[in-house]
Amino acid sequence: MTLNIAIDSDAAVAPYEQLRSQISEQARSGVLPVGYRLPTVRGLAEDLGLAANTVAKAYRALEADGVIETRGRNGTFIAAAGDAADRQAAAAAAAYAEQVRRLGLTRADALSAVQDALRAAYGG
Repeated sequence: MTLNIAIDSDAAVAPYEQLRSQISEQARSGVLPVGYRLPTVRGLAEDLGLAANTVAKAYRALEADGVIETRGRNGTFIAAAGDAADRQAAAAAAAYAEQVRRLGLTRADALSAVQDALRAAYGG
């Protein structure tokens, strides 16, 4: 597996933002799995023909977003995506809301069913 990044120097979007968005999308889609080790800032800058500060700025933004994590001298890695769990929960909630609407349940009945299920799942 290799990092696949394309920077368009003629684009209106800044190179660091192009880099940030491409790594973020690849991490969120699973193309770059959790634990994938990213190249060093200098190494990626050389590969892409960018300034090291540009890559460092993208890495800082990605770390602030929780997409990557830096482990000191061990390197920079794709982080376990809390966002993925949030997205799955939101999708499940949307599917549930649509289902209970089709069933004709009231909002109160739907919420009551969720609360009962959560009590059962979490033990109380």
